[in-house]
Amino acid sequence: MKKLTKICALVFIVFFASSCKNEKSLQSYLVDTSGKEGFYTGDLPISSVLSAKADVSDDVKETMKSIKKINIAFFPKTADNLEAYKTEKAKLKNIFTDNDNYKSLMSMKAKGMNIKVYYTGNTDAINEVIAFGYGDKNGVGVARLLGENMNPAKIIEMMNSVKMDENSDALQNIMKGFSGI
Repeated sequence: MKKLTKICALVFIVFFASSCKNEKSLQSYLVDTSGKEGFYTGDLPISSVLSAKADVSDDVKETMKSIKKINIAFFPKTADNLEAYKTEKAKLKNIFTDNDNYKSLMSMKAKGMNIKVYYTGNTDAINEVIAFGYGDKNGVGVARLLGENMNPAKIIEMMNSVKMDENSDALQNIMKGFSGI
């Protein structure tokens, strides 16, 4: 009986140890950078960033309800932090290349920035949209739009139907870190 218990315990330990991944997630990166010196970070409820026009459709209002918040982390590049910039860029690149959960949606270059957009979930029911960008003049950053069963077509319709709320203090504070982008 003791042998059987020891064998079961050993099998459990081996199974448990092999199932643990040392995989860095975007969530842990955002938590690690929150409050870290040199970073601009923030968690914004969608209502603090977007305000609907009076004539938006019920579909757009429903889409806005499917979005929970936006997480942002940005590290500006300066002459003094070149190595830290390279490190942060490599960390984010590894998160997206070493993790099968993040599916590539598109890549583009704009204003000296390389931007890659990823998503999680199914193509008809997205749970998060992530924009990862870096540039030699501006720095490196990531923005994550969290929601539940977001429809990509409806997200695009919503973005065309809403305006940025320029009076938002939270948005203005975060955007200070993105100056020049």
